[in-house]
Amino acid sequence: MKLLNRKNFTKNKYPTKIMQFGEGNFLRAFVDWQIDILNETTDLGAGVVIIRPIDYDTLPLLNVQDGLYTTIIRGLNEQGEAVAEHRIISSVNEEIPVYKEFDKYMALAENSELKIIFSNTTEAGIEYIDSDKITDAPAKSFPAKLTQWLHRRFEFFNGAADSGLVIIPCELIEYNGEKLKEIVLQYCQLWKLSDEFISWLENANDFCSTLVDRIVTGFPRDEHQALQEKLGYLDNFMVTAEHFHLFVIQGPAHLAELLCLEGSELNIKIVDDISPYKERKVAILNGAHTAMVPLAYMANIDSVGEALSEPLFEQYLTALIFDEIIPTLNLPKDELQAFANDVLNRFRNPYIHHRLIDISLNSMTKFKTRILPQLLKYSELKQVVPKMMALAIAGQLFFYKGERNDEKIALSDSEEWLELLNKLWRSYDEKSLSVEQLVEEVLAAQWHWDSNLNDVPNLTTQVSEYLSELLTHRVNYVLAKTLKGK
Repeated sequence: MKLLNRKNFTKNKYPTKIMQFGEGNFLRAFVDWQIDILNETTDLGAGVVIIRPIDYDTLPLLNVQDGLYTTIIRGLNEQGEAVAEHRIISSVNEEIPVYKEFDKYMALAENSELKIIFSNTTEAGIEYIDSDKITDAPAKSFPAKLTQWLHRRFEFFNGAADSGLVIIPCELIEYNGEKLKEIVLQYCQLWKLSDEFISWLENANDFCSTLVDRIVTGFPRDEHQALQEKLGYLDNFMVTAEHFHLFVIQGPAHLAELLCLEGSELNIKIVDDISPYKERKVAILNGAHTAMVPLAYMANIDSVGEALSEPLFEQYLTALIFDEIIPTLNLPKDELQAFANDVLNRFRNPYIHHRLIDISLNSMTKFKTRILPQLLKYSELKQVVPKMMALAIAGQLFFYKGERNDEKIALSDSEEWLELLNKLWRSYDEKSLSVEQLVEEVLAAQWHWDSNLNDVPNLTTQVSEYLSELLTHRVNYVLAKTLKGK
């Protein structure tokens, strides 16, 4: 079989208009995949230069395949049909190892066609290191490397307003664009850079915060040989991902034109405020995960896909999302419902084995951020306890009893919660504590919830009733009874 490269496969090469910090699986199956589609379907014509931001030689550069690699996108589409599509990505022109080719990296600052920067240097990448110097080749932190590059660009173009860029970080931290800009400005102070440069940074450049959403399952190690044989060529950089993708960018209106998004079917949204989309993802996608996991696991189910194949759990999630979560969110109802249907299809994805026990890590903290805001808002709006959410709390406490089929569950959470719940369940087993008293103690943990949840009308009673039933009957029985009475 031939190696995937431009000698063996005729592929378009585009002028470099985009610089990307990070060569990892996520950016290649998310950003570069979208750029490749835009190159094919619009007049974008943008080549990407990837900067390897860390000094390591363990993995070869993409250059050994002339920047070409295969994305394999698999899952359920919007109609619930299983799809598996492959695409040879030809949008990457080159990968530059910045620690070995710093001058080549800095020379990119003189490219007038380069207008966009993407990054994903992991959550730890957006950091401030006060020992970094502008004369380092390169500086250690990603924001410092970026500041060096931007300063070179400012000097080369004499601070021209049209030499600014749109900078789009994809690191998974809150308001990543604002954080990155804040640290770049810290380096300006540390390095005593000119007021003119700072003004250019502020006025000619856009630092965009983002919400990125796609499960990228990475290099298909177990299937690699079979996939190469099926495709008919050798590719050591292939990457797999789910069908769903969402890219929300809090950025300037002209970015849509810059990316040639008009008429595109890609799920890219340029918005003034990403917060409603972040709330939607946390509440619907993450909230559904957190609510389902303990109940499904205690019903002897081990993965998300298995849970969705059970009608009772599909009905439970549908009721939770559509009847209780969506009414608390501030986006058009049709948008929320479409996203919810996408979420359920993602959960059904036969190509991803997502273990419930892995999702269960730090569930008490996850419950506070992913479900509690909607529970409180629903209770206030409707003046009743949301039953599916109350059952989720009961399921959580049932799970934290720490036993399934007389086997110990490897619980993972904060020491405070593990100690408290262990003490409460021990007292319950010794018959010195009732179910309602146990629930009251948990809901009264203001150090975690920031309020006494026993003050939410009827919540304690409802959770206690569900927990008593879970301790007496099978999970499926309690689910069926709850859904019937909703």
